[in-house]
Amino acid sequence: MIDVAIVGATGYTALELARMILNHPQARLTLATSRQEDRPRLDTVHPSLARRTTLSCEPYDPDRVAELAQVAFLGLPHTASLEAVPDLRRRGVRVIDLSADYRLKCAETYHDWYGHVHTDPAGLAEAVYGLPELFRERIPTANLIANPGCYTSTAILALAPLVAEDKIDRRSIIIDAKSGVSGAGRTPKLTTHFPECNESLAAYNVGRHRHTPEIDQILSEVGCSRRNEPVEVIFTPHLVPMDRGILATIYAQPLASESEADLMDLYRSFYRHCPCVRVTSGLPATKDSAHTNWFDVTVRIVRGRIVVLAALDNLIKGAAGVAIQNFNLMHHLPETTGIPL
Repeated sequence: MIDVAIVGATGYTALELARMILNHPQARLTLATSRQEDRPRLDTVHPSLARRTTLSCEPYDPDRVAELAQVAFLGLPHTASLEAVPDLRRRGVRVIDLSADYRLKCAETYHDWYGHVHTDPAGLAEAVYGLPELFRERIPTANLIANPGCYTSTAILALAPLVAEDKIDRRSIIIDAKSGVSGAGRTPKLTTHFPECNESLAAYNVGRHRHTPEIDQILSEVGCSRRNEPVEVIFTPHLVPMDRGILATIYAQPLASESEADLMDLYRSFYRHCPCVRVTSGLPATKDSAHTNWFDVTVRIVRGRIVVLAALDNLIKGAAGVAIQNFNLMHHLPETTGIPL
């Protein structure tokens, strides 16, 4: 059994992680941490875990994590991982970080978008971007995984076949994405207060959403073997009054005439070895992938332009589920072990 800690165990993603770890045949949840001073039981913070665990949430202590766990999942706010990751790695703990602190390879870009100086350049250089469908070969030997964001997973997986095969103009990409309220986290905010977001649909962070440089970076890397030209997307997120799920509608200009049948064949071939991707003939909907680790995608041609439609569960395939995929690959287990499909 592989002993596992969840550092920052009170959020929605941490709940999904705990559920999957408790169901995992090769993992054992040995520690959960929280900044709450009263050391609440994990099944008090997350009542759906009642009778499944007796753990209490402890204050974070890197020595305690190293004593009890071989792997730590970090569900900490952005910038907080910068303090925890170096301490854990020095103690020999392998880390899967669900924050954005190690996703961007350029420290200056991180500072520009997150307003914080990156204090762990060694970790930034060594971190492996944890999207198995694209970087499966790099993950098994990594000791620091930068788990991707939910919007980024949706956009990158939706566009990767087109960019990798140089099918589209890399500056023509427009991503219109809509997410459920759980994507904003569990901490109460005015914009996610029920009377504010219910019966409403609104865009936010137009032109300044922090996932934009992450999408640009990874897609540029995916396409570099064909053409050394960066990808630059226009990404507009929207908040939808539902609990969970992301639906993205993506538009791009093809470089040559394409048929829908050929593009669907391209997607099926590109993802033929990816057990969590479904290339669908119908149009994806968030209910079809809710509470699972499926990524659903299809492609259409509309008036000469390529339209990609994609959906996933932001808490599972967009966060906790892909973290478990990474955990499995790091330990040479079947990729879908313990994952809801």
